[in-house]
Amino acid sequence: MGGTLHRRHASARESKLSEPATTEPTAVDVRIGSTANALQPVSSAKRSLAAGRSQWLILALVAAAAILADQLTKQVVGRTLALGDSVDIAGPFSIHHVENSGIAFGLFGSRTSLVIAVTAVAVGAMLLFFARSGRRHPVLPVALGLVLGGSIANLIDRIRLGHVTDFLDLVAWPAFNLADSFIVVGVAILFGALVLGDRSHRMHGARGGDASLRRR
Repeated sequence: MGGTLHRRHASARESKLSEPATTEPTAVDVRIGSTANALQPVSSAKRSLAAGRSQWLILALVAAAAILADQLTKQVVGRTLALGDSVDIAGPFSIHHVENSGIAFGLFGSRTSLVIAVTAVAVGAMLLFFARSGRRHPVLPVALGLVLGGSIANLIDRIRLGHVTDFLDLVAWPAFNLADSFIVVGVAILFGALVLGDRSHRMHGARGGDASLRRR
């Protein structure tokens, strides 16, 4: 009798060991391409925006090219045209040699010291902004390089000569130079890249958040 009970217990243990496990594994929600808390995509996770070596190099090259082009054209105009002389090019556009002691397009004339101080502060502020946000947008080094190059080119003239040489004349608009053009173009690119780019990013981010909520 005892042997029979022993065989039955042994058989029961063997049957339990041979039965497959019925416990279901716990589901793990793994989100590929997200932050450590799996709640925010990597693309929108916080990352350093400080300018790197490549951004500084591009900024320096663009600024140097802008300064060189501006200074060369001013030298050519100063050597070929007397002050006040002009050469008609096409329609209302002409090359007109004038001097400007103010800022772009003749504003704040006869206030050279104030203009120099304001320009120097602006250049410093732009460099600080770039050091902290140089990777914010791919075109930022080019755009800010144009603005810096134009500002520094005119600043060189004001410190060295006390005035800036302007020569691009559209009759209905105050005469200007290449440095002024670089500043305007650079500011326009900055506006488009930062303001419009950030607005588009926020719109896409909101849509992505709504879509993730609907999937949940």
